[in-house]
Amino acid sequence: MADIGPQDVAPAALAPPDPHVVVLFGASGDLARRKLLPGLFHLDRAGHLPDCQIVGTSLEAMTDADFRRLARESCESFGRGRLEEEEWDRFERRLSWVDGAAGAAGLADAVAKAEADIGEPCLRLHYLSVPPAAAQAVIRTLGDAGLVERSRIIMEKPFGTDLASAKELNAMVHEVFDEEQVFRIDHFLGKEAALNILALRFANGLFEPIWSRNFIDHIQIDVPETLTVEGRGGFYDATGAFRDMVVTHLFQVMAFVAMEPPVELAPAAITVEKNKVFRSMKGIRPEDVVRGRYEGYRQESGVAPDSDAETFIALKCRIDNWRWSGVPFYLRTGKAMAEGARIISIAFREPPKSMFPDGSGVGKKGPDHLTFDLDESSRISLSYYGKRPGPGMLVDKLSMQFSLNEIENQGDTLEAYERLIRDAMGGDHTLFTTAEGIEELWNTAAPMLEDPPEAMIYERGSWGPKQVHDLIEPNRWRLPFQRRWRG
Repeated sequence: MADIGPQDVAPAALAPPDPHVVVLFGASGDLARRKLLPGLFHLDRAGHLPDCQIVGTSLEAMTDADFRRLARESCESFGRGRLEEEEWDRFERRLSWVDGAAGAAGLADAVAKAEADIGEPCLRLHYLSVPPAAAQAVIRTLGDAGLVERSRIIMEKPFGTDLASAKELNAMVHEVFDEEQVFRIDHFLGKEAALNILALRFANGLFEPIWSRNFIDHIQIDVPETLTVEGRGGFYDATGAFRDMVVTHLFQVMAFVAMEPPVELAPAAITVEKNKVFRSMKGIRPEDVVRGRYEGYRQESGVAPDSDAETFIALKCRIDNWRWSGVPFYLRTGKAMAEGARIISIAFREPPKSMFPDGSGVGKKGPDHLTFDLDESSRISLSYYGKRPGPGMLVDKLSMQFSLNEIENQGDTLEAYERLIRDAMGGDHTLFTTAEGIEELWNTAAPMLEDPPEAMIYERGSWGPKQVHDLIEPNRWRLPFQRRWRG
């Protein structure tokens, strides 16, 4: 059996993991039903869980049979592909339940039984799909139950709400678990497109030499959502878009875009370079931020009538190092917006235009862009100017595009949560953040949190407050796209 310590090298291909007991806290909740249970079923179907038992638990009273019914309904409603009976029969035999009311002793007994069913020494993966307020109690229960040895733990965001609370949370976690056992999950980094950033940057002589301030003008990371807070008003009112999305997701994606080449393609080396980016970030100044709140937010259930929480935020970030000095990073996310999308857009510097005649069209549609779409189709587009067929020198904006759907083995792709669960089983920290990284980000966020600008009201179905256009001048936001992705 592999040692529980950190993985030294990120493998080119995944080998089956060691035998595992997966303990799923919050197993009757929305995330478990929509993502985790269907994801575990797909991992089993794809051969990534050859010897695994899954123990579900929450405060809800259930039997093993109840849990198996819930899991089947989840896989039928939210899973991929047709559910084959033979595959389901194998998977449901892995499932068992223990009520949260049974306490540490009951949990320890349930895990011991699951380990006995495996019949050989195994590792443990604890997935905390619980609210932040409940995470501390779960961690202490794991300690009291003696379930820390041979274990790794996956924690869901948010990882604190400011620097002080992040330090307090990390200190509490470290009382029970070593840092190498902790996996703070960000499903954005589990997507194929996020990993493709590393491949495209560092494996290609076309892009690696130009990935710097000498050739890149600015970078945008844009994650608008059409959904409102939809029943999560209480959580969102205490969190807001900046804490919920920017610190946890967008800054992590930005680190992949901005990091220096690691000395090797290994989790520890990649983490070192990501944390260097976080340390190089200038504090987020209030004058570089636009906050917004959609019309009617204060009337949502669970929201205070005088709430100052933002449902939209756009900001300009600066990375003060040799590679990125002078290159602004623009981040935007919000609820109740015109479209839902997840893109990274690299805008290249424009060449001189003096050789082209007036009216040729050169420069009229902005700079060339390399765009990553972080949805499941994992699309990449490179836009450029090309000559329009016919007499004279007239140019149009053209593009070369790639989609994951175009390759033969795209059906083998793991969805974000599936990949991250599988990586945690193997001890691969590449796509997870660390205590140091989280604390650096909250330190960067401190100036804005201490003096946030006023939240502007914006219409539902819009692209946010109009002030976002002033923030990015003389450039403009890539979304909405002038040209749609090709089908």
